[in-house]
Formats: sequence, C-alpha cells, structure tokens
Amino acid sequence: MFDVISDWKSSGCVKDDVATLECIPVVVQNVINALVVVAGIVAVFMIIWAGYKFVMSEGDSEKISSARKTLIYAIVGLIFIFLSFFFLNVIAEFTGVSQLAPK
Repeated sequence: MFDVISDWKSSGCVKDDVATLECIPVVVQNVINALVVVAGIVAVFMIIWAGYKFVMSEGDSEKISSARKTLIYAIVGLIFIFLSFFFLNVIAEFTGVSQLAPK
C-alpha cells in the first residue's frame, strides 16, 4: 500500500523543510490512492466472506439468499472501484491534472 503514496520531497512542494500549498494536490493524490487500495481490499474480503456464507449455509434458503446478496453487492462494489479508477484516470488525462490519477 505504501508504494502508492507519493513522496513529499520529490514532488517539489516542500521548501526549506516546510510544506507549501503546492502540497495539496499531493495530499489529494495520496488520499485517493489509499482509498482505492483499501476499497479493493474490502471488496475482495467481502467476496471471500460471501463464499464462506455459502459454504456455511447448510442448504438454508435464507442463508443462501443472504450470501448471494453479499456476493452481488461485493462484485458491484468492486466494479464501482474499477470504474472510479478508470474515470479518475480519464479525467486526469483530459484535464492534465496528473495528481487526480490513482497509480
């Protein structure tokens, strides 16, 4: 996860060991990158959890339905994460603001 966080000093926004307003895009980029990674981890965990619920349902139709809903919501969430990643990169490409693009 720490590979997606940009270095402050290499971005050129730190002058005389003091962060300037030029660091705001770096902070925004770091927050977006961290949120994308955490959301992906949570979505994968929820898919695993849905599989566990399927296995432990013991044929109970209510438990199977609950597990199916969990799986569907987790997959939709994962698709949403990928789409947001894609759209942020498209917006960054068209506007020229590379700080928006998750890496």
